[in-house]
Amino acid sequence: MTATNPTPTIRRASEITYDTVELAEGLQKGVLLGDEDGTPNFNMRRFILEPGARVPRHTNEVEHEQFVIEGEYQIGIDEEIHTVSAGDSLLIPAGVEHWYRNDSDDRGSFLCVVPKGADQITIRE
Repeated sequence: MTATNPTPTIRRASEITYDTVELAEGLQKGVLLGDEDGTPNFNMRRFILEPGARVPRHTNEVEHEQFVIEGEYQIGIDEEIHTVSAGDSLLIPAGVEHWYRNDSDDRGSFLCVVPKGADQITIRE
């Protein structure tokens, strides 16, 4: 766990590195604020879904709160398929099956805020 009195932090976009996520082809993740920044309760990440990206059906042990930054893509939550676009917000409770698919010609991206703690990802496909 991190300090209870964190130091205010500003991270510039140029400081964020994006890594390929092995879970899915065409998916990248950048940690915007996390353990190294002394975040006490949550981590903030940005995910990029390149055109054609597919993230398999999976569950997480922690909730995910997301905000779509750009693009339009599909997300399956339980058995329902939703098309989301820039400005939309989502809550994916812990343990709920979900997946992502970007069938468009444009990149999609979203912020994802998760509580601190171990997060086990379980692939369901």
